Amino acid sequence: MAQNITVKGTVIDSASNKALDYVTVALQDAKTSQSVKSDLSKGDGSFALSAPGGKAYQLVLAYVGYANKVIKLDSSKKTIDLGRILFSSATKQLGEVSITAVKPVMRQEVDRISYDVQADPESKAVTALDMMRKVPLISVDAEDAIKLKGSGSYKILINGKESALMAKNPSDVLKAMPATNIQKIEIITTPPAKYDAEGLAGIINIITTKNADNGYNIGINARYNTVWGSGMNFNGTVKQGKFGFSGYAGFGKQRRNSNTSKNVQTFKSDNSVLQQLGDNSFGGNYNYLNGELSYEIDTLNLLTGSIEMYKEANDESGSQLSQQLLSNNDITEQYRLNNSTDSHYKGMDLALNYQLGFTRSKDQLLTLSYKYSYSPGTQFTDNMFSDRIQYPVIGHPDYLQNNRQGTREHTVQLDYVHPFKAINVEAGGKAILRNNFSDFSTDTLVSAGVYDRNQSQTNVFDYQQNVYSVYNSYQLKVNKWAAKAGLRLEHTTIDANFESTGTPLNTGYDNLIPSVSIQRTLKSSSINLGYTQRIQRPGIFQLNPFVDRSNPKFISTGNQDLKPELNNSFELTYSNFSKGSINLGLSYAFSNNAIQNVTSLVPTTINGQPDTVTFTTYQNLGSNKTLGFSVNTNLDITKKFSISLNGQVSHVWLEGTYRGTPYKNDGYIGNAFANLGYKFDSGYRVGLNAGYFSGNVTLQGKSKYFIFNSYVVTKEFMDKKASISLVANNPYSNKWTRTSSTNTPDFYQSSAFVQPYRHFAIRVNYKFGKLSSDIKKNQRGINNDDTKGGASKSGGNG
Repeated sequence: MAQNITVKGTVIDSASNKALDYVTVALQDAKTSQSVKSDLSKGDGSFALSAPGGKAYQLVLAYVGYANKVIKLDSSKKTIDLGRILFSSATKQLGEVSITAVKPVMRQEVDRISYDVQADPESKAVTALDMMRKVPLISVDAEDAIKLKGSGSYKILINGKESALMAKNPSDVLKAMPATNIQKIEIITTPPAKYDAEGLAGIINIITTKNADNGYNIGINARYNTVWGSGMNFNGTVKQGKFGFSGYAGFGKQRRNSNTSKNVQTFKSDNSVLQQLGDNSFGGNYNYLNGELSYEIDTLNLLTGSIEMYKEANDESGSQLSQQLLSNNDITEQYRLNNSTDSHYKGMDLALNYQLGFTRSKDQLLTLSYKYSYSPGTQFTDNMFSDRIQYPVIGHPDYLQNNRQGTREHTVQLDYVHPFKAINVEAGGKAILRNNFSDFSTDTLVSAGVYDRNQSQTNVFDYQQNVYSVYNSYQLKVNKWAAKAGLRLEHTTIDANFESTGTPLNTGYDNLIPSVSIQRTLKSSSINLGYTQRIQRPGIFQLNPFVDRSNPKFISTGNQDLKPELNNSFELTYSNFSKGSINLGLSYAFSNNAIQNVTSLVPTTINGQPDTVTFTTYQNLGSNKTLGFSVNTNLDITKKFSISLNGQVSHVWLEGTYRGTPYKNDGYIGNAFANLGYKFDSGYRVGLNAGYFSGNVTLQGKSKYFIFNSYVVTKEFMDKKASISLVANNPYSNKWTRTSSTNTPDFYQSSAFVQPYRHFAIRVNYKFGKLSSDIKKNQRGINNDDTKGGASKSGGNG
């Protein structure tokens, strides 16, 4: 039996001449490059490794921000003392040799920041929504709504493409999806010209896992949450010859939960009060599927296809007591509105991509893509009045509401990439043909069991929006400098018909969108500067002039005269990866025709009697300016103890005039998220997460702060193929009250919403199979990020 050999040395920074600790030192088989033994250098830079003799070895050093160093060893010696090993920083992280022990969690590129979910030890224990809290510039508020730089106006993509999974409530999907489904999350702060111009704050791109060689890999994830119910997720990858498939699927059942609300509106003219007290309960189920198929015809021709499906069914029941009170609390009007709602939503994407390569260069590509999307939905609500005081049945009967709505979309896109020696040129064209449709009806009760159609509350619309665009961009890399610049020209046509008002809408507009990003790489850090313009096109419900009177005291409508909001955004970022990672960012954005949701009192007549209702709509109002600062850091304090911090603070200035009244509001908004993690030798890992979200500042009001905390304990077993995690979220209080306020010259309104807060969860993960290299996939594809993004109001994250 061959004797062991020992390799030792000391790692020294070549520039500072100081010892480097926590450098990964791996002893590899010289023929196969497979790691045999690895360790981290100590505080004085020293290390020592032992392995069986009788074979050729090489030593590899790896550290975030440094060029990997490979040293051939003389395996005939029993002891190899390499002495002082000079280690140099690099402009390119993690070069030719791949060492899984050193995987930077964060990476700054010329126009984006990426967060490597698989490098985060907690990815096996938490959901994709939990992981979002750790990503730079992203926050998750009290309603589990995702915010990018404090804004709900962004686009969220899956593998660079708009997704049926994220079309309605992205938070609901991400809370049901384990983080193990995700490879990394990109925050594209300065979207290049190839992306559609929509999304004021930027783009969130979620890249899912797809690894395969000839073979397969299967993962099974199960969870149970005391508030949000049970769920299962399956993910798998298979590769055989030229064929490859990767995907995931999941389903779950939402436990029935309840919440309460209180809305108080005080009228300044006479101190009378409109008070609404509500309670409701909700539950449902969902399932989702994502799959990608790849066929490599030959080395230059690649065909890929994908399918995504999402389906959910929900039922909700509630009761709302509405009271009109004088200043002495005498009731002048009262009613209780009881309702039950049954809703169904589906989403489907089908895509096909053909990629042609060229013998001149592997990076020269021509890609033709087609995508079809369809997302129908239905909602039925039964509304019944009771407890009436001075609120007669005549004019206010019970009623039924039925809404059938959805979107059909066809997209064709052509992309071409041509690399030169120092410049990479991209060009392409795209056409999106989008049809939104809705048939909303209200039937009022005329006698027992007999309903009649209420034409004033019935609305049919058909909305056709087509976006045609071309783009051209250039990326330059010279030594330590990198720059990307481009222009995108978009032509939008709108052809809509609102049957209820007999109002056609036929218009169009053009936008020329620039984007510029510059990166300067330093010794172990980089500085990025970016500028771009972004568009927020008004959505169909913002444009629809239909007046919704389902809550008789609070009516709302759209505004067909809305214009697209154009936003200018500047970004300055500093990133350092010398030890762990740290990102510091400064941003400024402004818009002079911001789309705002505004509220006012409007006199009306109901059943021949004068009345006043609260009227809400959308307007292009004045300016919206935001100055922000962000910080994100991931540090390994010791080999076992790590800490990360993600935070941002912004000052917002809002100004506009509505119904002749000038409004002005400003204030600070911000959030912070911290994670502490400790890994034990026995396979246990504990984590503490804590977060703070300041709430929002709007033109006419503000909302309350939110605090989040979570504890996670994970145990790995079966050679790390399986794990079980226990999660406690917000264990100190069962309920949490979210408040907001609105202030106008006519009234002051305060709202309170009480929702579930404390919940516990158990998660089990198991994977089996063997594979290694990546499935071939198109490097370009369709990503429809041109319509307004949003965030969910419901869901959990256990």
